[in-house]
Amino acid sequence: MTTRGVRRATSYDVARLAGVSQSAVSRCFAAGGSIAPATREKVMKAATELGYRPNALAQALISRRTNLVAVFISRLTNLHYPEVLAELSRQLTERDVRVLLFALTGESEVDSMLEQVWRHDVDGIISAARLDSDQIGGIRRHGIPLVLYNRTAGEHMTPSVWCDSAAGERDLIDRLLGAGHRRLAVVAGPEDSAVGEERRHAALARLAEAGIHDVPVVRGDFSYDSGREASATLARTARPIDAIVCVSDVMAIGVIDGYRFDQGMKVPEDISVVGFDGSAPAAWMSYQVTSIRQPVRRMTAAAVEMLMERIEDPSLPAERRTFVGAFVPGRSAKL
Repeated sequence: MTTRGVRRATSYDVARLAGVSQSAVSRCFAAGGSIAPATREKVMKAATELGYRPNALAQALISRRTNLVAVFISRLTNLHYPEVLAELSRQLTERDVRVLLFALTGESEVDSMLEQVWRHDVDGIISAARLDSDQIGGIRRHGIPLVLYNRTAGEHMTPSVWCDSAAGERDLIDRLLGAGHRRLAVVAGPEDSAVGEERRHAALARLAEAGIHDVPVVRGDFSYDSGREASATLARTARPIDAIVCVSDVMAIGVIDGYRFDQGMKVPEDISVVGFDGSAPAAWMSYQVTSIRQPVRRMTAAAVEMLMERIEDPSLPAERRTFVGAFVPGRSAKL
């Protein structure tokens, strides 16, 4: 009964009015259901007349699917992820699938989050947070398809979509070195961020190859404030710095403002700053951060496609799809 006491139309009501079987009505509203065009037309006309809408819970009981996909995102470890979440939500909604979002403060909270996931009986998981071997094993034992976003699972054969952050970081370092920068520093992310650590390692390794060692490293949490605090720390180092490599754009923006407003220096005239991600704020006129832009739309489309394929056919083998970021010239570095 509705709140006004009027009974909601059911699939049986639609079937009676259209002169078809109830199973024909169910096939008409089921994704990929096989039904003759003439029958579909009669069913849809009757449904419109009665104001009928299929019940999602009833469909879930019939199909044994909830049409829910859990998405794991670390809220603080990468503030570029709101753009990723918006794109994932759009891609899944187009497939009539809803997002069950789990936003972690840090990637170390996964265990408690998984306990909640088991209770919701989701059809699949897309994880933009780091999962260890035991956690991946637990997801497999529950029979839930999993796709990793912007990370890989090491020795575990797990479907994954990722941007080659190491290649992008090396590209930025090569450009800075080519422009004559030799006194560099790195603003890294938290230790439990797999993506941040990959970028930090790649930057330091490339600098070491070029004979540049003892590079100052300051950690932040991918936030604007931590970038600004990092600029104050680096300004106190004994050796002058001529370029700062930030493992995210948002921290790069904080570093830029720190040097401009707290240290009274000009960017890039006095010091160069580069970021990573290609997030929207980095393109604002006041910053125009020199960066590597990740192909978010293509990566999210690939992640959703891979997950839906494995929901349909869990026997599909694991695969890894690798994307390469594009260099964004910006105006925050002298290159």
